[in-house]
Amino acid sequence: MLEVLGRDVSLGGVSRRSFLRIGSLGLAGLSLPDVLASESRKDTAIILFWMAGGPSHIDTYDMKPAAPAEVRGPFKPIGTRLPGFQVCELLPRHAQLADRVSIVRSIRHTLGVHDDASHWVQTGYPLLQARERGQQNPAQGAAISKIRGPNQPGMPANVSIPEAYHSRQGFYQSAAFLGRGHDPVNAGIDPKLGNYRKPEFALPADLSLDRLADRRELTAAFDNLSRQAEQRSLDEANARAFELVAGSKAREAFELGREPDRLHDRYGRHAWGQAALLARRLVEAGTTFVTINLYEKDIDWWDDHTTIEKNLKKRLPPFDQSLCALIEDLTQRGMAERVLVAAFGEFGRGPRIDAGGGRSHWPYAMSALLSGGGIRGGQVIGATSADGGSVKDRPLGPGDLLSTMYRVMGIDSAQMLLDAQNRPVRLVDEGTPIRELIG
Repeated sequence: MLEVLGRDVSLGGVSRRSFLRIGSLGLAGLSLPDVLASESRKDTAIILFWMAGGPSHIDTYDMKPAAPAEVRGPFKPIGTRLPGFQVCELLPRHAQLADRVSIVRSIRHTLGVHDDASHWVQTGYPLLQARERGQQNPAQGAAISKIRGPNQPGMPANVSIPEAYHSRQGFYQSAAFLGRGHDPVNAGIDPKLGNYRKPEFALPADLSLDRLADRRELTAAFDNLSRQAEQRSLDEANARAFELVAGSKAREAFELGREPDRLHDRYGRHAWGQAALLARRLVEAGTTFVTINLYEKDIDWWDDHTTIEKNLKKRLPPFDQSLCALIEDLTQRGMAERVLVAAFGEFGRGPRIDAGGGRSHWPYAMSALLSGGGIRGGQVIGATSADGGSVKDRPLGPGDLLSTMYRVMGIDSAQMLLDAQNRPVRLVDEGTPIRELIG
């Protein structure tokens, strides 16, 4: 209750702490609806299928059947439950769920190098020579970890399946200046076999679990000042590792063997399917952000400079099965409204089939899929030219896509974070939530 001119006014469940934040809204660019939205979205989560390498929009969600053969590619479109929207023939499950997803066809930017583009699309900040310079800004999973933390105690806020980095390409999913404590936890998966093992909650070699436990017990015996000093002496990552190793909640969430055989079959007994099933277990247990980073050359790596027909025939069916099984499972469990499922890469592919039967890097047009999380489904937003090479309607950038995902989490993308020099830095360089998606 809040006293206003002598009267007690109910805040409708909004905490006094949150209401008091309204007095400083101007500092963060938030409005009262933003604060209320944040309060109502405390348990939301995101599962991102990161399609490293850059998937072809023309061969998936933005087909051009009327274009010449060298433009339209080798695949035929099929109709969907969304009138006027067609997808690739290798995505039949997408066709059945089209009314539950939204496709944004008009995202564009200007960086055609994998690393540079990945940095922009993952962090909201463009960066030339990203591989040489290293990640400069926190990825969205790390920022969400910092701002929101996990939805349940004892769970990691930010997880990558199988890992957040590959030797051939940096995925740019680290916490950067936010500190190692907000880096994603690696799930420890073998993507070649779909053979999942327990996550690698790694402690430093000279710091055993027993030593950490003893230090915690000792710390509890000190007064408040000593306790604070001792806690500060523990590295953030070490403290997080202790919580995950010592607690049973996280270990149980990573145990895929607890799922019935029918669900393993439904998601698919391949790396994509088992990754999606693990992601669902994690968000159900309280993880806030999960990135699926499958990376196997010519199978899960979407950089199709050659033989795109052969590659997509291998890749699209398991992707179709796993993503759609996840959306259906979340819906049946009553989780769809609080879990956003997204799928996109760092750019699209060129509008013409090359001599080697593939398509080149193409940042000037790309598509993204979004489903659940309270966004409006059953939409196709934006449009590209007849050959798919440029955006002709509703141009959007990486910052708009990330801002939309932050809004789902109840976070304003104009919010400031402090960098290593304690300077305020916006969550994204520029961009606003996509209005057609936000209810």
